[in-house]
Amino acid sequence: MFPAFGFGARIPPEYTVRIQGVVEAYQSCLPKLQLYGPTNIAPIIQKVAKSASEETNTKEASQYFILLILTDGVITDMADTREAIVHASHLPMSVIIVGVGNADFSDMQMLDGDDGILRSPKGEPVLRDIVQFVPFRNFKHAQFQFGVTLGPQLY
Repeated sequence: MFPAFGFGARIPPEYTVRIQGVVEAYQSCLPKLQLYGPTNIAPIIQKVAKSASEETNTKEASQYFILLILTDGVITDMADTREAIVHASHLPMSVIIVGVGNADFSDMQMLDGDDGILRSPKGEPVLRDIVQFVPFRNFKHAQFQFGVTLGPQLY
């Protein structure tokens, strides 16, 4: 089971779905809701970070968390999001943000540490780059080939 969260929308009652049903649930839900602002993602990052933090307190510490965020709007709680990412960078988790639609996502590139070290509003740097931002429109017509990793080489 994979948790699926909704944000920035007025949605029907919560659903629990299996991974193969996440896309189908999204597609079936979309016509029934109104996309709505603000687009605050810090609370979702903080929720996953809480689970990752609890994992670090176990003796096994065998789980790694990957948060996939699909958004059609620019983040409206950027300062809180930066703060949440800096704190989460100490935990076993990563964040993938996919911008869908035609919004101006230029500010979102800041969260992706490819162009420099992300810092909290107080100036604290991330421990490691845990965010990857992808504007879907740049890749929606791309064809990808995937290799299988066997040992140190990619085949």
